[in-house]
Amino acid sequence: MTEQRKSQRFNLKFPLELVRVGAAALNTRGETRNLSSNGVLFTTTTGISIGESIEYQISLPQDVRLKCVGKVVRSDRDDMFAATLERYEFQRQSARMAPMLTDVQTALPKGWLVAP
Repeated sequence: MTEQRKSQRFNLKFPLELVRVGAAALNTRGETRNLSSNGVLFTTTTGISIGESIEYQISLPQDVRLKCVGKVVRSDRDDMFAATLERYEFQRQSARMAPMLTDVQTALPKGWLVAP
């Protein structure tokens, strides 16, 4: 059998969070099994239908998150799914804290500083 994948896959296990399946908001954890520039194979306890649009986040080393949007294209078992990687954005996890730090800063007495 000839390999038909368009891009190389890397066997990488990172924490994954399903944020949205279709129109339903979620907060379900999972783990990647492998990644490529076109998609991801991951495990999760949430059942997902083939063809379903999903939003997911992969936690990478050094406090970086990869926010992704894709579609489920395959289900290997009840808990393992393959999804496309159609759109993505890298984010520092600490960047998510910036609005909270601003709120805290405005609540502190004048002259007090919060270090980012």
